[in-house]
Order: sequence, then C-alpha cells, then structure tokens
Amino acid sequence: MNDHPTLSIITVNLNNCEGLKRTIDSVVAQTFTDYEWIVIDGGSTDGSRELIEQYQDHFAYWCSESDRGIYNAMNKGIAHARGEWLQFLNSGDWLYENTTLEKVFSKEYDADVIYGNAIVQIDGKNTIRKYSPQLSLSYLISHPINHQASFYKSSLYDNHYYYEKYIIISDYIFLLELALKNTRFEYYNDILVFSAENGISTTQMGIDESKKNRSSYS
Repeated sequence: MNDHPTLSIITVNLNNCEGLKRTIDSVVAQTFTDYEWIVIDGGSTDGSRELIEQYQDHFAYWCSESDRGIYNAMNKGIAHARGEWLQFLNSGDWLYENTTLEKVFSKEYDADVIYGNAIVQIDGKNTIRKYSPQLSLSYLISHPINHQASFYKSSLYDNHYYYEKYIIISDYIFLLELALKNTRFEYYNDILVFSAENGISTTQMGIDESKKNRSSYS
C-alpha cells in the first residue's frame, strides 16, 4: 500500500449490515487499486462488526464504537485519510461499475472537486441524477451534487471538517462554502454510484433542517 494513495474511500455505517455488504462487494471488485479504505462503524449490533472483521484485510483503518452522529463518524475517517482525494461511500451506496474508479482516475484534473452523476433510489424508485457541467452557487442551492458521486481534494479538509451540530445537512453546507470560495469543480459525465436516499434525511426533522439552511444561502 502506498504511503499516499491516490484515493481514500471513507465508509460510515450503523446497523446496516446488508447495505454494507453491497458497498464492500462493489469496492473489492474495482479494477483500480491505488486507494486506501477507511470504515467507521458506530458500534453496530446487527452483525456489521463481524462483517467488517471478515474483510478487515481490505481496510487501512476501521473501528466499531459509539459516535456522535454521521458527521462525527465522517470526521473520524478524514482524520485517518492519507489519500490525495477523498470519497464518502457510505453503507448502502456502491460504485456503479467495476471499472468506475479506474475510469475516473485515468486522467489528471486541474480541480478541487470531481463530480459525476448518480442513480438515486427514493421510495423504491430509481432516478438518474445528472448535473450541469458549469456550477454556480444558485445552481448548487437547488441542485446539490451527489455527495457519494464526488471526489474531494484532501487539502480542502486541512482546516475544516464537517460541522457536527447538524443532523443531515453538513455536507450540503460544506459544498456551498466551497462554492463561495471559488473552488474548482470538474464534471465527469458518467454515472459513478448508486445511492439510496433514506433514513433520517427523509424524516420531518431532516426535512426541516434542510429547508432552514437552504434558505439562509438563497
């Protein structure tokens, strides 16, 4: 394993053993190998820890312990990451093809964020999310790029991790702050991941938090 791999994949999980297995299957099948993999489990009791132990030889770092929410877990992963790029591929998300990472990293980028398209499952229905090649703050407020289908330069996190006070909106706020700083985005026009929108983001609490913070940037 390289001291500084091209990519650090960070996977966060809590009691989603079935989804975690899909994520694991998609990553271990990749033809691209210049990555490290960090798995942060929140102390699951559904067999996730045993699954992680079964595949632990594939991970540069893993832990299974209680945390203070998804962004605390993601920040733990960032703290251990050594790659040039970071990808947040959580349990239940998977890379679209076995060659996805190989295709993305077969070229050089003059960018801080690489973003692509995603298939998103909502209420059992699959929708292809395609994004504009040109991003603006106003576009991102109403059409935030898919977090799992994006790769972030690790240097973006040198002085700023995700805000842990929010339940589900912190990655969205981080994205808008990047846009305000004139961060360089580059579009990769292909489907990169399959992700499911469920859990707390679809509860009334998550919806209310999203609406409140979107309006503050409008």
